Amino acid sequence: MYKRRENYYLSYLRFAYISIYKRLLYIFCGASLVAISLQLFLIENKVIDGGIVGVSIILSHISSIEIGLSLLLLNTPFFFLGYSYLGKRFLILSLFAISILSIGTHVLEPLPSVTNNPFLVIAIGGVILGLGVGIVIRYGGSLDGTEVLAILLSKRTPFSIGQIVMFINFFIFSSSIYIFGIKEAVFSLAAFFIAYKIIDLVIK
Repeated sequence: MYKRRENYYLSYLRFAYISIYKRLLYIFCGASLVAISLQLFLIENKVIDGGIVGVSIILSHISSIEIGLSLLLLNTPFFFLGYSYLGKRFLILSLFAISILSIGTHVLEPLPSVTNNPFLVIAIGGVILGLGVGIVIRYGGSLDGTEVLAILLSKRTPFSIGQIVMFINFFIFSSSIYIFGIKEAVFSLAAFFIAYKIIDLVIK
């Protein structure tokens, strides 16, 4: 499930020849797919993702802060933190991806959920989410600052990137039990699993 983080640089080098304009186009499409998954499938059904996206969904539920604004505010510091290690191009592409995701979630927020069937929400929402995130990563960006934090911490601790992200997401999903309920937390884990399986397929 966490293999994509361990192989991030291999994927990055494999597609290093692609022009910045093509990268921006693909990242625009990927971030837009994530926005569609969040607003039209997951959020209204109280299904969350891991990382900053999950934290933003929780914050939007317990406060009046829009999820798009939370994504932008919470992610940006992590990307600037990782600038010296991951490079200028990564920073630019990631900030672009987060900006598109924030705008997309804001635009789609007034629309109702496509379905309230939990199995369709988990399956379709998870696949679209994984496809979008995978495209963003494949073309050099990121939508989650916790991955940047995990990369930096893995260089200074005995823990791997996957172990650090697992710990962060365990805390996030555990918190969702108290806010949304155990059933919604289980649904979130199922959607999370599907999404990350799709991500692995996309970035191979």
